[in-house]
Amino acid sequence: MATADFLTGLFGLDGQTAVVVGGAGELGFALSKGLAQAGAHVVVADMNLEACRKRVAQLEEIGGKASAAEVNITSRVSLEALLAEALKVTGRVEMLVNCAGINAGNPFLEVDPDLWDKIFAVNLKGMMEACQVFIAEMLKAGGGAILNIGSVTSHLPLSRVFAYAASKAGVVNLTKNIAQEFGDKGIRCNAICPGFFPAEQNKKLLDQERVDNIMRGTPMRRYGKPEELVATAILLLSPNAGSYITGAAFNVDGGFTCSWF
Repeated sequence: MATADFLTGLFGLDGQTAVVVGGAGELGFALSKGLAQAGAHVVVADMNLEACRKRVAQLEEIGGKASAAEVNITSRVSLEALLAEALKVTGRVEMLVNCAGINAGNPFLEVDPDLWDKIFAVNLKGMMEACQVFIAEMLKAGGGAILNIGSVTSHLPLSRVFAYAASKAGVVNLTKNIAQEFGDKGIRCNAICPGFFPAEQNKKLLDQERVDNIMRGTPMRRYGKPEELVATAILLLSPNAGSYITGAAFNVDGGFTCSWF
């Protein structure tokens, strides 16, 4: 068997549909692009429909199959409408990627309880509801794969992002619980826990002292690049390469979680 055929058999996603919630953002789009290049039809879903359409155009330029959908992850009705839209376009959904998220930086005694609730509503409650909505459909279809985006803060405390870190710790716990609940029903659920991949939403939190601390604690001494999440995502979503992986939380962090600094 040729090498290309072997790898396609392991990692190819031809004929499958992936819904990427938060797909218009930097990390979400990198994952959307990788899944499209692996052969999946990608539904790029985000709050800004026009931004989704621009991302779809970028995917189509490289020969990918994609469609755009608007979604508010804090609304059950919106999530149900997203599922209906995906089914209307392709008739099935084998993969769900949850990478919508928000962050804010404050010392602990300055954490606003309302902002705490907002971060949890997006990062954890919204993810839980998205999983509920799509798992119900996956059960009808006989299986599927879910990928949730956690963080190095799922495992380690990080100063000034208390609500974000607590919500991301919940993401890993949620992922493991879903894996346990549906493992014998053909549904796999895993998480990627990225290290530091600066995007527009968190660049404002990175003053020089913080950057120095991050680099000191990252053995590879650099930030991650969005495309460096793609291979892990495809492994965890692939029905062949990832067929016996569920309940896992893969760190893609340049070694941050193994550092003793």
